[in-house]
Amino acid sequence: MTIFEKILSKEIPATIVYETEKVLAFKDIAPQAKIHILFIHKLAKTKDVSEMMLSHPDQISDLFQAMTDFAKANNLGKGYRIVTNIGDEGGQTVYYTHFHLLSGEKLGRFGK
Repeated sequence: MTIFEKILSKEIPATIVYETEKVLAFKDIAPQAKIHILFIHKLAKTKDVSEMMLSHPDQISDLFQAMTDFAKANNLGKGYRIVTNIGDEGGQTVYYTHFHLLSGEKLGRFGK
């Protein structure tokens, strides 16, 4: 069982900032920006977005709608970044499909 499944089942506490019937969003415990929120689908049983796209593409839409709604409700109009990691080389550490929303400050560019 992943840490996200434990958060969903209330075995592990989290600071929940957004919730719908299908999506849960909570603060990252090791934030990489002033605002760093993790978005997960409550029904996702997929390890990453590639697997989700193949088996449950509608869940991706649910997640992006939730992130858009969160950004609007929290006045993130100056900008934000949405990131997902896939596999070890992509930096994935929790194998449960999730997205990071980062904002609250000017973010640097990606790359080396």
